Amino acid sequence: MNPEVLYLDNHLIVVNKPPGLLTQADRTGDPDLLNWVKQYLKEKFHKPGNVFVGMVHRLDRPASGIVLFARTSKAAARLTTQFKEGTPRKKYLAVVEGNLSGEATLTDYLVKEQQRVRVVPPDYPGAKYAELSWRALARRSGFTLLEVQLKTGRPHQIRVQLAHRGTPLWGDFRYGAARKLDGRNLALHCYSLEVIHPVRKEPLRWKVPPPLTWGELFREEIEGLLSS
Repeated sequence: MNPEVLYLDNHLIVVNKPPGLLTQADRTGDPDLLNWVKQYLKEKFHKPGNVFVGMVHRLDRPASGIVLFARTSKAAARLTTQFKEGTPRKKYLAVVEGNLSGEATLTDYLVKEQQRVRVVPPDYPGAKYAELSWRALARRSGFTLLEVQLKTGRPHQIRVQLAHRGTPLWGDFRYGAARKLDGRNLALHCYSLEVIHPVRKEPLRWKVPPPLTWGELFREEIEGLLSS
């Protein structure tokens, strides 16, 4: 699966990240989305030398969905401020093991230690407050489809907070899942993003369906959500 460009202007580029692709390069040296975007812009506009691309948010490697990049330093600064202030609205689709209904807000304190994140008491050294809300959209075959919105943006937050309550993400073996998705990735997808354009100040919104690896499970409910 290759990234898909959803939107492009002089200030922004918005891309649908496939599962398994790093957002930013790490010690593995594996391909990453940031460098893919730089190469895409370099080739599309025949740019010599380095291409500026500013990263203002990211997705976990095994997750998928909408990632926005800035094409100028001014746009990067303004978008970074938006994300710090919580102005953008990011909505995720998540498939969890277990049966959930209704909706809920989850609040925890998280700490990251040795590439894993866990829930800890509020006074634990380095603990950071984490909050999200979810609503159940459908249940089938021992799974529940959730729409999730983050109030805070901590590493692995959705994965850890849901797993802590006994409902790990489908395919997320790191945090206790029992059933595999495709063997490498997990059922977490940023399907909707709303931001204010950093220059024109107008609202922008994108929606994209989850990857084909999710199969037919919840397809009808997801299509209905995307068309609303």
